[in-house]
Amino acid sequence: MKKSINFQFQAQYSISHEPTFQEKEIWLVLHGYGQLAEFFIRKFQGFDSPDWLFIAPEGTNYGYLNGFSGRVGANWMTRHEREIAIQNNHNYLDLLMENLLSRYAETPIINVLGFSQGAATATRWASRWTGEVDQLVLWAGGFAEDLILGGVREKFSKTKLTMVLGDQDEFITLESIDKQQDLIKNLGKEVKKLTFSGGHEIDIEMLSKILDSSN
Repeated sequence: MKKSINFQFQAQYSISHEPTFQEKEIWLVLHGYGQLAEFFIRKFQGFDSPDWLFIAPEGTNYGYLNGFSGRVGANWMTRHEREIAIQNNHNYLDLLMENLLSRYAETPIINVLGFSQGAATATRWASRWTGEVDQLVLWAGGFAEDLILGGVREKFSKTKLTMVLGDQDEFITLESIDKQQDLIKNLGKEVKKLTFSGGHEIDIEMLSKILDSSN
């Protein structure tokens, strides 16, 4: 007989600078499969400023990237105990944001960027978080396919939605693009679509344009 138990768990995250709690905007950035937050945050470090704080939570599932030794990567979930992992992600991100925002006298603008597997995690979390997300950027990924977008129209009604794809991304198929199109139709809202010349990666030039547009 399989059973479960709840216990306190420690999770890691990386930040672009020590918060002053005077920042005007927060970017919550979720990495992709097999990545680590301490390296993912480097993509955003060049945009760090007194007004912008970048926070990169780290997925709590770990594994060796090749074989049984060497580099380790994190992921947000696998097929095994999938629903539990999703709920754990929600609890983790909720608590992280609650602890952070409680120290701000004036709540900053909250933006969320999810890369690859992190995009699906971002959409699930943002759709149920009690706070307001000003901008949601899905990079090299999309809305979680199990998310009923028709049911979260109101939640995303004031959120700017952007999807970014590299024109040489080997992980993006025509089938996955068609599935996202169907999901977006149910959302009933315009989603801005951007393309850059490159593969499954964060393109700094495109990232700069997106960040500049949020000002």
